[in-house]
Amino acid sequence: MLDTLSQLLLGVRWTVLGQGDLRFAPPAGVALAAALAVVAVGATVITYRRAPRRLTTRDRVVLVALRSALVGLLLVCLLRPMLVLRAAVPHQNVVAVLLDDSRSMRIADLDGQPRASYAQAEFGDPAKGLRQQLGERFSVRTFRFSSTVNPAPTAADLTVDGTHTKLASALDQARQQLAGVPLAGLVVVSDGADTSNDPLDPALTALKAAGVPVFAIGVGRDTADKDIQVGRITAPRTVLAGTTLLLDAVVTARGYAGQSLTLDVADGATLAGSQTFTVGPDGQPVTVRVRFTAKDPGPRIFTFRVAPQPGELLSENNARDVLLDVRDRREKVLYFEGEPRFEMKFLRRAVTDDKQLQLVVLQRTADNKYLRLEVDDPEELVGGFPRTRDELFTYRGIVLGSIEAAAFTGDQLAMLAEFVDRRGGGLMMLGGPRSFSEGGYAGTAIGEALPVVLQRMTPPAQPAATPLTVRPTRAGTGHAVSQIAATEAASAARWPELPALTTVNTVDAVKAGATTLLSSEGRGERPVLAFQRFGRGKSAAFTPQDSWLWQMHATVSVEDQTHETFTRQWLRWLVDGVPDPVEATTASDRVEPGEPIVLTADVNDASFVAANDAIVTATVTGPDGATATAPLTWNGQRDGVYAGSAPTTAAGWYEVTVEARRGDTTLGRSTAHVHAGPGDAEFSEATRQMATLQRLAEATGGRAYTPETAAALLEDVKYTGRGITAVEERELWHAPLVLLLLLGLLSAEWGYRRAVGLS
Repeated sequence: MLDTLSQLLLGVRWTVLGQGDLRFAPPAGVALAAALAVVAVGATVITYRRAPRRLTTRDRVVLVALRSALVGLLLVCLLRPMLVLRAAVPHQNVVAVLLDDSRSMRIADLDGQPRASYAQAEFGDPAKGLRQQLGERFSVRTFRFSSTVNPAPTAADLTVDGTHTKLASALDQARQQLAGVPLAGLVVVSDGADTSNDPLDPALTALKAAGVPVFAIGVGRDTADKDIQVGRITAPRTVLAGTTLLLDAVVTARGYAGQSLTLDVADGATLAGSQTFTVGPDGQPVTVRVRFTAKDPGPRIFTFRVAPQPGELLSENNARDVLLDVRDRREKVLYFEGEPRFEMKFLRRAVTDDKQLQLVVLQRTADNKYLRLEVDDPEELVGGFPRTRDELFTYRGIVLGSIEAAAFTGDQLAMLAEFVDRRGGGLMMLGGPRSFSEGGYAGTAIGEALPVVLQRMTPPAQPAATPLTVRPTRAGTGHAVSQIAATEAASAARWPELPALTTVNTVDAVKAGATTLLSSEGRGERPVLAFQRFGRGKSAAFTPQDSWLWQMHATVSVEDQTHETFTRQWLRWLVDGVPDPVEATTASDRVEPGEPIVLTADVNDASFVAANDAIVTATVTGPDGATATAPLTWNGQRDGVYAGSAPTTAAGWYEVTVEARRGDTTLGRSTAHVHAGPGDAEFSEATRQMATLQRLAEATGGRAYTPETAAALLEDVKYTGRGITAVEERELWHAPLVLLLLLGLLSAEWGYRRAVGLS
């Protein structure tokens, strides 16, 4: 609108007006004209002062102002105002055109035609469209881009099969390839859907420093009448085989408000889980929580999908893939119990059939005498609880039963806190006569690590048992630990049916930042299961002393598996995410074939002290079985962090094994998996991302267009002042706006004079 008005009134578009400088070119005799103008204004003042007395002071001021403005406008016209522009010299400058060649340009939302059809029609043929107009004044170089930038002289070079859109990389590559030529600007034709994680700021700063403006044409529609999109899904990178997951998927829909849909989770061709949900108002995200079990070990792609609905603009964004590395290994947990009791017996029984959990039991039977169960060799724990960090840190989880703090040395208490903080392990304390405050843990290193508030106290000789009616909290309802039945609804219904438990511990509050998953109803809410992050790991507290009642109570049937399910759930959760001494991660779980795998390795010794002097090597096994090695080097920024990259060739799964050595000692190995192949990111947004394109233009001094406004592109590029330019002057004194102002001032003075009776 502003451009149209400026063109009508001044003969110059507003955008172009802002790129020029205003100057005056007064002719000879302008000084005499200025003097006459002053005289005319003075005469006007005298005339209206001598006017009839019926004129008020306001009338005189208004009439003098109108006459003075008219004289002043005539004087400005005599000064010959003009707009001075720096116009690109014809055929002496280069314009680079970057055409989006990614798969999102296939979306047919331009009157039923794909987005790429606009790019092909306007820039695919040198003799047609905007490319022809640009070619009449500039040397036009056309490129296509997705992950990389390649020449595209004709429309036939557009394949529209790129699996990623990397705007920052495309801008950088184009600037570098055209360095040294008089570049008037970059024209980007895209839907703005940038699927890379690369920040735009460095590329835009480099373009601005080089004086290269970006002109962006956004294709596609800003809204979709009917569309369903499965968005962000938060999931762990690795899980144990057989783990039940409860994941949240964000689903956004338009045109289906209030309808009931189903979100399915597929493991290949197998349906792993599903959840029915109600669609919210148009454009409002809905969080759908779905439960499924990761059964088969190995790298797995789980697809979260909503079935296509009638009238949808795009069905490709109805699904989102999540890669999980399902690991078939035994997680070693040390359970230290201070006395024989049923809790230990039933806890062991619960994990007997779980092949992914190794519960090593150390039970004190007398002073300095211990019962050891499930140890790997005769020497393990032969002296009781571990006395060195190397020995303790071989475990991934620690469970403390009814064992008092005095049973540990001061160094052992510090070691347990470091097990969580530095090693990143999981620590659980169970309720009992010698646990928590009653066990003397207040003020100790473990007391600092636990998520509950402890008190200094003398334990009673006969502790009183307090009944606990256990229910999940709001946070616990959606947590995997509370899923004790086949479905989330069945789990919620099962909790009120469980018999009450008891506690002998004074635990009434949790620390700031801790999360309560289970609590007890009744007189005042008491935490039953709570946890907190502590350093790299997590600590938890489970206050009942007799959870075995959920197996042996008279109201519980012999076949009931509630206790076993709950125990396995919290033990698996306790060791979830616990790192190895050498932990390899990839920047992305999916790359394009031929794109390198970016690797990072966190390297520690057996005591989990960061190692900066290790030799770290990555061995990559491709889908064809071929192997390649790549060194990883210390990044110099953080202790123990090594970085590098490994190549890919064909599509398929790549297994990356990172090994760290210090001299002849192997510090550890870690394995990660990456899938090479097209992803779903290109269809994550069905609509045009105009805000991104406007950012490109505003940061570099260019302009953003839609296909409807792109006709102004040629003139805007012509007057950027970049490249080889010549001065162009445009007279403004005879513009229609000046005539309208003159007529307006004359009419206003005449009308006012008539209103006050002077004419």
